[in-house]
Amino acid sequence: MNENEYYNLTDDEEMQKKHLHAQRLCHEHNQLDPKEFEKRQEIIKKLFSNIGENFTIEQPFHCDYGYFVSIGTNFYANYNLTILDTAKFTIGDNVFIGPSVNIYAATHPLDVERRNKNLEKGVPITIGNNVWIGGNATILPGVNIGDNSVIGAGSVVTKDIPSNVLAAGNPCRIIKKI
Repeated sequence: MNENEYYNLTDDEEMQKKHLHAQRLCHEHNQLDPKEFEKRQEIIKKLFSNIGENFTIEQPFHCDYGYFVSIGTNFYANYNLTILDTAKFTIGDNVFIGPSVNIYAATHPLDVERRNKNLEKGVPITIGNNVWIGGNATILPGVNIGDNSVIGAGSVVTKDIPSNVLAAGNPCRIIKKI
């Protein structure tokens, strides 16, 4: 999965078990009373490969595997974050994510014959330090977002965004330097 090549998940029993494990942890996280903050954090620590201090992920939250995800210090994700982490997924320090954001490392072939064989691949995503992603944004496979940038609400990020810019739209484009 992490080699940027197509694979068929239905042929890999081990990965199916890991996916189910992540789904169960996400379900457990999402069913907890919101006041059980420490229990919610412990579940996220079980899911992710690395997570820095001072983080909050509001309910509901969903991911594919979790262990591909590395998050820095001082992270906040508002309600309804979905991460399809079929490849390495790195988030820096001081990152804030608005509600209903979707981040997809998973992609499928454009060719219908290959796509109908249940092929997919994961393409790594990196989000730098001090990034703010507005609500309802969608980040597609292989995107890198540079340090100190802001992604406007409702954006569809299809290509890399450099550091120190405000970017927005569908497709997302640089609006101005900040």
